[in-house]
Amino acid sequence: MKLKILFYIGAILWATSSCSLIKKKKENISHTTGWAYNSPKNGGFEYHKAKDPKAGPGLAFIQGGTFTMGRVEQDVMFENNNAPRRVTVGSFFIDETEVRNVDWREYMYWIQRVYPNDPQIAKSVLPDTLVWRSELSYNEPYLEYYLRHAAYSEYPVVGVSWVQVDKYCKWRTDRANEAMLIDKQKIDANIGQSGDKVFTSDSYLNGMYEGAEGKKPTKNIGKDGGTRRVSMSDGLVGPHYRLPTEAEWEYAALGLAGNTEEEVLLGRRIYPWSGNQIRDAKKSNRGQMLANNVRGRGDYMGVAGFLNDGHEITAPVQSFQPNDYGLYCMAGNVSEWVQDVYRPSTATVVNEFQPLRGSVYTGFRKGSDGKMVKNKYGELVKDTIANYANFKDGDAPSIIVDGDDWKGVTDPATTGQMYGTGAGNLIARISDNNRVYKGGSWKDRTYWLGPGTRRHLDERKAANDIGFRCAMTHLGDSNVK
Repeated sequence: MKLKILFYIGAILWATSSCSLIKKKKENISHTTGWAYNSPKNGGFEYHKAKDPKAGPGLAFIQGGTFTMGRVEQDVMFENNNAPRRVTVGSFFIDETEVRNVDWREYMYWIQRVYPNDPQIAKSVLPDTLVWRSELSYNEPYLEYYLRHAAYSEYPVVGVSWVQVDKYCKWRTDRANEAMLIDKQKIDANIGQSGDKVFTSDSYLNGMYEGAEGKKPTKNIGKDGGTRRVSMSDGLVGPHYRLPTEAEWEYAALGLAGNTEEEVLLGRRIYPWSGNQIRDAKKSNRGQMLANNVRGRGDYMGVAGFLNDGHEITAPVQSFQPNDYGLYCMAGNVSEWVQDVYRPSTATVVNEFQPLRGSVYTGFRKGSDGKMVKNKYGELVKDTIANYANFKDGDAPSIIVDGDDWKGVTDPATTGQMYGTGAGNLIARISDNNRVYKGGSWKDRTYWLGPGTRRHLDERKAANDIGFRCAMTHLGDSNVK
């Protein structure tokens, strides 16, 4: 009897292993040509089955979907710039918290270490601490201590412009990919890198990084039997860090994953939580503040002995309760930069899938020798191929100018012509440099805590109530985390 049982077990194991081998063999054969993948006998073309991309440090997965983007409450500002519309966003990753002062100090330290003799780039990454200065307020301590003192390390960085933030995202991409390749021993750590010899993701992937090969380089399966650099098709290099689009940010802030039953939305949210109050209604936490903001004239933190949100300015980034996606401070604390160029007409001129205002297409510049060009910071130089900030934006009927001169406006018109500039015309508050920022801050009234609200500021300016968080595109199947 025992022999029969052992025989059956052996037969099952043999059949299972045979099926696995057959399946594995089929996966290693091209479905279109019949040639074997990853075989030096067939030239060495490589195919690696995609692995589900993991979130980078500090990122949370946001499964995409459809939602109604735009205004939920009455348009008390009468700007009519965010009418509700249904859109779809793909899955993506986003920081669980706002980027902290300690994160930015790490960035500044790296810049100073790698470019010690270039005061220009060191100055370009400094936050504007003067944003704390106010004519009728004693804010000098924040100007001196907020960025650098250990007491504020876990607080969100402020005083950073959109332009600075965009460069930070590129730096974070390069450092994260470099750390991954070092961890996998594909390249050696190069603490002494400087000037145009630094690691960037673009220079590495395009064969222009001069760093040393690691102890476990990727084998070239071709007949030469040598090694090669990691390529995009190996699935080891992550996507770019970037600012979230306005649609992504609003979708993530609403946290609708906790407000649905199958495909039925149980009600539109005004804030990143259910209900119409900024205090928690749940029995276990009843009465607790859900955000850091101003509740009334001159009331920034409550009464001593029984403080409301307990923070006179910003708060540590993991304060208050996260929303249903696990994201902290998507309302209050600091407002946050997003990727989009501002236009009041965004709601009426928008794509239904992955909406973004301000798409810019670039290409790598090549020299006379046909090779890509580096700048003195080791970055591959990019040229703008197309800029769609003004897409469907300069038609004559939409140009706001005094008199009948609109007929003579060049086509396509500039943003300045569209919104009026010069003597006798309307003052242009909008330009191609204006970027959207979302969410309320520590010094905003409750109205601005709604994810549907939107404001704008010149991308070169900064404020003491605007910070940011990074996002990253999720590659592959949205049904898999």
